[in-house]
Formats: sequence, C-alpha cells, structure tokens
Amino acid sequence: MSFLIAFLAFSALIVLHEAGHFVAAKAVGMRVERFFLFFPPKLVSVKRGETEYGIGAIPLGGFVRITGMHPDEELPPEVAARGYYHQPVWKRIVVIGAGPAVNIVIAFLILWVLAFGIQQPSQDVEQIQPGSPAAAKLQAGDRIVSVDGVRGDQEKIADQIASHRCPGEQTNGCEAAKPASVVVMRGGQEKTLQITPVYDASVDRSRLGFAFGLEDANPGPLEAARISVDYMWFVTHSTISALSRLYEKQQRDQLSGVVGSYEVTRQAVDVGAREALTLIALISLSLGIINLFPFLPLDGGHIFWSIVEKLRGRPVPFAVMERAGLIGFALVIGLFLLGLNNDIGRLTGEGFNVR
Repeated sequence: MSFLIAFLAFSALIVLHEAGHFVAAKAVGMRVERFFLFFPPKLVSVKRGETEYGIGAIPLGGFVRITGMHPDEELPPEVAARGYYHQPVWKRIVVIGAGPAVNIVIAFLILWVLAFGIQQPSQDVEQIQPGSPAAAKLQAGDRIVSVDGVRGDQEKIADQIASHRCPGEQTNGCEAAKPASVVVMRGGQEKTLQITPVYDASVDRSRLGFAFGLEDANPGPLEAARISVDYMWFVTHSTISALSRLYEKQQRDQLSGVVGSYEVTRQAVDVGAREALTLIALISLSLGIINLFPFLPLDGGHIFWSIVEKLRGRPVPFAVMERAGLIGFALVIGLFLLGLNNDIGRLTGEGFNVR
C-alpha cells in the first residue's frame, strides 16, 4: 500500500505542477496542444477541444505542450496569434512561473496545516537520568519555574545550570562548587530544591540529569503561517547551499534523486501520515525551487531568457538559447545521474534510514 500511496503522491505533484502551466496558459489566451502525465511513448490519451490529455509510459515527470514554443516555428495563421512566442514577455513569465509557484503553494499549505499540530519544548520534567543529581530531587511532571532566579525557555535554564562550574579543573563527573537553586511547581505548590550540577565531558557542560518534555504549541492561523514560511526558508537556504557546494564529495554523496525521494516517501508513509505529508511538502518545495534555477530546460531558464529579451528590447536568437540549453541539459542530466547513482548505492547498501 505504501508503494501505491507514494506513487500517487508523486503523480499528484507532477499533475499539479503541469496544471499550473496549463491553467495559466489558458488564462492568458495561449493555445495548449497537450497536457500529459509522464513522458512518451503515449499509453492513453483523449482529446477535448483543442487539447489532448494523456498518460505517458515513462514515469519521470510530465509536460504541457503550448503552441509555438519554438521561436522559429511556422504556425498556421489561425493559431499564430496564440503561440507562446507571439505573446508578451509578461504572459510567458506568468505561464512558466505558474508551475513552480503551484509546488511552492502546495508546500506552504501542507506545512501550514501541519503547524497546527506541532509541539514545542515545555518546562515540564519528562525524563530523569538514573543516578544523576536530579534523580534524588526532581520528579517526572515537575514544572521548572526558575534556576537561581533565572526564568525562561529550556536554553536559558540549561545555560544557567551550565554556569555552575567545578572548583579547579573540569573533569568528567566532578561536582559544581555551589548547588543550583531550582524552583519547581509540584502538585500546585512551588518548591525550592538545592541540586548540585555535575560536569559531563561528553557535552562539555554541567548538567542535573533531566530532560524537558513537549507540549502542544496551539498556534493561531497567522503564527502557523509564520512557522510554515520559516521552515520553507530554512529548506530553501539549505537546498541552495548544498547545490552550491557540490564540488565537495560529502555534498555529492548526500544528493538524492527520483528513486531515493520515492523510496523515502514510501518509508515515511509506513512511519505515519504526519511524516509522509511533511516529506511530500518538502519534495514539492524542492521541485519548485530547483525548477526556478535559471538553466534551460528548467522553468527558470525560460524565465531568465524572457527577462533578457525584455531588457534588450528584442528576441534572443534561438541559437543562443539552444547552446545555453545544451549546457543546462547537461547539468540537469549530470545531477540526475549523480542522484540515481547515490540512490542505487543506498538501496543496495545501508538503505535510507527514515526511522
């Protein structure tokens, strides 16, 4: 079942991406000849009006064929005015940008919905390490009010505990010179506990030996939107940073392709719906981001050359775009093959380790 769900999820992202191009093209008056899921050879199709809708045999994407996508193409007079290169630059940019835009919007909406169910660090003690200083004084469920009068989030509390140092050299297991004054809420009453931190060399700081729990964040619609946008920005920055450092072997080894994305999605489905939806949102976002890179045949390449045409005031010779397209195509194929090679290595080796 997870194979089918992952396949349907990928197919939906492709269809919605191409639907963005399709709807935008229709909206600005362009003539759409074909709207296909997957690439030829054609398996099945049906024609409705001037557009042929179909499914191809190679499940690596999809496409929308708009009349006149080749600038030197001879078009019949009755359809020439609706050809792609007969349209103003702004219309072409809208049509090409609509595909990635749909993927980015899908990612935002999924993450926005998921944000309503996120959890945030609480001030409640959840786990206590046996034999630690906390084990003799704290209880699971205690709510930390302050440490040495310092209130705040988990980081502030941890930093205050870490400020207690052992006398002399800091060695693993040494006790701090002074105990920490820990105020907790227990059973509706505040209690002040004196607990002496112990230095932990593995994390290079003093600790009491307990872990905080989590609680529901319960964000409002605007806060959920902010959380979604922040996460999307983090993923975007990380994606661009990783691709810009592909000259590093470590970054090349981490690259994944279609096979890897599909397998990770399938495994995420087995883990749970929330994990699967998060991964689908990230794949949709990545699809939108990468498609905006300014290299033909990517959508960003078409947008780039449309902007160049607008700035220079006349069309760019097709020969120039064709040469640039060959370079872009080589880059895209190179990334695809690198990702596929890594995916095969993981499938035949240690796997993808989603859990």
